[in-house]
Formats: sequence, C-alpha cells, structure tokens
Amino acid sequence: MHIFSRPLYKSEFTEFLDQLVAKDPGIEARQREGRELLWDKPVDREALQEFRAAQVAQQPYVYLNEGKQ
Repeated sequence: MHIFSRPLYKSEFTEFLDQLVAKDPGIEARQREGRELLWDKPVDREALQEFRAAQVAQQPYVYLNEGKQ
C-alpha cells in the first residue's frame, strides 16, 4: 500500500448509474440504438466536397456594405 493512497471514492451519481445498469442491463444497448438514429449517419463525401466548394468567403466585417463607407 502506498503511503499517500486514499480509499476508493465513488460519487453518489456513479453509484446511482451502477445501480441503474444493474437493474436494467439493456439500457446501454437502447442508448446506442438511440444514438444511431440521430448521430451515427453515413457521410456522403462527394456531397460534402461539393458543399465546401460552393461556400462563399465571408467579409471580415459582415455589417459593412461595400458600396457605403
């Protein structure tokens, strides 16, 4: 044992999550399914490249019209 070691600390929130997963082991699988619905989408690289090529450079100060000074 190291001289400066502390007892293992578990926060109340960590204990709550551990109990929740113990009660319902399928919760992580359902969480992954929900993430796949909203976030994990295939990327169309060709469309992304076209989108980036079509962007117009923004002026340094967007509120300044070129005709007025």
